[in-house]
Amino acid sequence: MPAPASAPLGRAQITVPPDRHELPRVVSSVECARTHLFRVEELAMEFSNGVKRTYERLPAGGRQAVIVVAIDANNNLQLIKEYAAGVHRYQLTLPKGTSEQGETLEQAAQRELREEIGFGAKQLTYLRHLNIAPSHMGFTIHVILAQGLYAAPLVGDEPEELQLVPWPLAAIEQLYDCEEFDEARALAAVHLAQRRLVQGAPFANTATYPEALSAQADQST
Repeated sequence: MPAPASAPLGRAQITVPPDRHELPRVVSSVECARTHLFRVEELAMEFSNGVKRTYERLPAGGRQAVIVVAIDANNNLQLIKEYAAGVHRYQLTLPKGTSEQGETLEQAAQRELREEIGFGAKQLTYLRHLNIAPSHMGFTIHVILAQGLYAAPLVGDEPEELQLVPWPLAAIEQLYDCEEFDEARALAAVHLAQRRLVQGAPFANTATYPEALSAQADQST
């Protein structure tokens, strides 16, 4: 059994207990629907106590996604306002997108920045990955902090020009309360970046990534 994970909290240390149960067994897996964007999978599961359940999920795709927290030289967070089809309204959010064939996470982050806000970044710092609705989806997204911005626009595939909304870091608490900024992964990404900035992220001209994530990002997550 692996050692329990732990995380520091001041001088105390909080320990996450090991899993109480064995992972349930996958009895069968059947694709029950597919579109050009999504695939729905039906899983028949048997738990260690003998209970059986059937789940439907959106399994992970073949490419990884990035969400980028970009901070300019004036300590402004670079937000965008774009149409969100799921809620049918314009929404404040962060630059993000899926990696293209053969791209690393760093390359994907740079491309999304250039396409969506017109900037490249001299420094990219990998923060962590986030699961998105893990009870029903296998998708993850990787949070990257971008600093040292410079003008480098690139034409993307958006149906209309995105609205750039610089937001002062000094007013970050107001952003957390803003009703137009309610996407969970964007909120989490900004909080992670804020924590890193408070800790003092070192400035460098190269990205810092876990070794496993610096390889090509076209594998399933």
